[in-house]
Amino acid sequence: MRTGVLGGTFDPIHCGHLAVAIAARRALSLDDVLLLPLNAPPHRPAQPEAAPIHRLAMTELAAAGSGEPLRASDLDLARPGTTYTADTLRALHEMGLAPWQIYFLTGADAFAEIATWREYPALLDLAHFVVCARPGHPVSSLAARVPDLAARLLPAAALRARPVLGRGHPTRIFVLNVDTPDISSSMIRARRRAGLPIADLVPPDVDHYIRRHGLYGAAVAPDAGAGSAADTLHA
Repeated sequence: MRTGVLGGTFDPIHCGHLAVAIAARRALSLDDVLLLPLNAPPHRPAQPEAAPIHRLAMTELAAAGSGEPLRASDLDLARPGTTYTADTLRALHEMGLAPWQIYFLTGADAFAEIATWREYPALLDLAHFVVCARPGHPVSSLAARVPDLAARLLPAAALRARPVLGRGHPTRIFVLNVDTPDISSSMIRARRRAGLPIADLVPPDVDHYIRRHGLYGAAVAPDAGAGSAADTLHA
């Protein structure tokens, strides 16, 4: 069993997040990918704008509508305080997943700052890491940005050449050169405040949910009283 893990504030979750999760699942033959909305990210000064209950609901809608084995989880939201990757990975161990079964997905921009993450470098032994290219942050420059880890970087295709990384194998750092849309949650929030559409930036069900609940500074949509069961699941 190979489980991908993608965490983020998901404020809101958008098509760029889903593109990373789907590309990594297919490239690394992952059985599923957990989408984890974070409680309080350590590297973000401002707290998420939408309440945790909304961010989890939007993540569930995005996962359900993706057509892929993606699953939303409240694992990080259920823990108070700042969300640290090392704590998340240990929580997954407590749920029965071994380090060699977990593929933690992160962007090349974030991984370039890995030395500042809590419990570095020990946290690299808690799971495989999958570093994905981001718009403006190609993986081709990653070795130069993290020279201490350059020898541990492997192209994602290497997993196909050696498909079994089971018990007793050391965790690895896989590099995935993937083309994903240049979208950010802050862009979406700004467009909402300006009264601009976001239908091409988020999944349809997430767009409906945002409009129905009047998230990110916009008025509640006229059909707010006629939401689906999925909309009201976490109301």
